[in-house]
Amino acid sequence: MELRHLRYFQAVAEEKHFGRAAVRLHMAQPPLSQQIRQLEDELGVTLLTRTTRRVDLTPAGEAYLARVRAILRSVDAAGDEAKRIGSGLEGRLVVGCVGSATYSLLPSLARALREQLPGVDFAFRGEMLSPDQIAALREGSIDLALLRPSGDPADQTDLTMLTLREEKYVVALPEGHRLAARRRVRMADLRDEDLIVHSGRGRSAMYDAVVGLCLDAGFEPVIRHEVAETSTLVTFVAAALGVAIVPEPVSALVVAGTTYRPLANPARMDLVVATRADDDSALLARTLRVLRRQFEG
Repeated sequence: MELRHLRYFQAVAEEKHFGRAAVRLHMAQPPLSQQIRQLEDELGVTLLTRTTRRVDLTPAGEAYLARVRAILRSVDAAGDEAKRIGSGLEGRLVVGCVGSATYSLLPSLARALREQLPGVDFAFRGEMLSPDQIAALREGSIDLALLRPSGDPADQTDLTMLTLREEKYVVALPEGHRLAARRRVRMADLRDEDLIVHSGRGRSAMYDAVVGLCLDAGFEPVIRHEVAETSTLVTFVAAALGVAIVPEPVSALVVAGTTYRPLANPARMDLVVATRADDDSALLARTLRVLRRQFEG
């Protein structure tokens, strides 16, 4: 027995006529009659009573038709689902975000993804440091990463990275700080300031960037606190535990007691999207198109 036998039986049962069923199935009538006979022989039961004018269902045929319809609906639904998943319209995709993207980009991106790909189950992991995202990509626990470039590109040939934008730096200051009255803050102004930074020792691209800015300005940074999350960093600033140099989008994170001032420095920090180089899924491609549209214009 094959699925075609079930479809043949359904057509004959619904049309109650072999000729009309054959037309519906785009086949000749004699082979159709033969296939129905084979089906009945295999089941060992009469499904149809035949006359010269019409075909009627036996009680066994009525019961069998109900089951056949349910089976064929399930088969068709499975095919439709497979096609939608294969074309990237259904499935599951996990997105990782660094802290600044969590607050500045994730809200609008999540809304756009829900609107444009409503059949996809998107999961988001915010406040992930860049090295953690790279490790998560490689192990498959996330599928797309919004991160800061870190590490040696030569060691990341298994990943595909695309720069989404270059971001200016701002300085997060406690309210009432002596530099809060300035329109802009210079790196030299931070020479003797206690700094709050993201975790170092290879754990954060921002740690390396802040240290580099200080060294380029001619002084060693005074690092008092290292934190893993951007929200914690800004909260520490609000508590007057120090100041912080952060990408401009962090200013979207409003915490009472913290104020932001532009950094008078031409340096920029890239925000990139990273994926596994061998991930050619249609769902990922559709997600990347939605993401890129967030940065157009």
